[in-house]
Amino acid sequence: MPTPSPAENVSPPVASTGLGVDVGGTGIKVGLVDLDSGDLMGERLIRDTPQPATPDAIAETIRQMVEEFGWEGPVGVALPSVIHEGVARVAHNIDPAWIGCDVHDLFARHLPGHPVVMLNDADAAGLTEVHYGAGGGSEGLVILLTFGTGIGSALLLDGRLIPNTEFGHLLVRDIAGRGVDEAEHLASAAVRARDDLSFEEWAPHVSNVLRSIEDLLWPRAFVLGGGVSESASEWFPLLDNRTPVRAAVRLNDAGIIGAALYAAAHVGLVDLADELSPDSY
Repeated sequence: MPTPSPAENVSPPVASTGLGVDVGGTGIKVGLVDLDSGDLMGERLIRDTPQPATPDAIAETIRQMVEEFGWEGPVGVALPSVIHEGVARVAHNIDPAWIGCDVHDLFARHLPGHPVVMLNDADAAGLTEVHYGAGGGSEGLVILLTFGTGIGSALLLDGRLIPNTEFGHLLVRDIAGRGVDEAEHLASAAVRARDDLSFEEWAPHVSNVLRSIEDLLWPRAFVLGGGVSESASEWFPLLDNRTPVRAAVRLNDAGIIGAALYAAAHVGLVDLADELSPDSY
């Protein structure tokens, strides 16, 4: 029996449904999202990221995937880039041709008739965790950090995203006091793997980065994601910063969910501040 298409696995789109796209260096994931619960509706659709991963190649792949869902509403796209005033400014694990790309023009050509909203992938994960995950119910300032090859970040104030933070590039004095380097060069998961550090050896470097951020912003909570968050019980107790730390829970689907929520907010289908009200949790 043939595998049903994503469109055959879900109900027709309704006002409480969104569609999100998560673009990675190796794969593009698309899914429909229940905006009330933050859960995926049906199966995700996954395609290899085209190589080279140029703007037109990725946008055309997204167009084909969106059409497979028969989707006619707004589209949210999480991308490993900074999107500033409608222009991609950096290109992490995608083609350098993205730098300087006008994303509004790009998707006006590839997805005409669809409101398309793009945001940084860590920002999308932050929206997901604050509205549907580990940051739920937290008023005030919540900071998500993802520990992987680098350190991604998202800053959310009362549920509203302050986009394009790059705390992985924050200059931090190392724990030995010998010099200053970028946070992700001192405490990313890649550094832990490269130097073969145990959690006991690595946690002080993470604490050092968290304290440096705390000294600037005094958040209500940190949400920490990335693959190492699955082992939170082993190393969270070793952290000695002052702000409560929570493990991200949405993981592989966070980009899709956050992108869908951001697009829905962009066209007025949801209000993110209302979504954060205590009655929502």
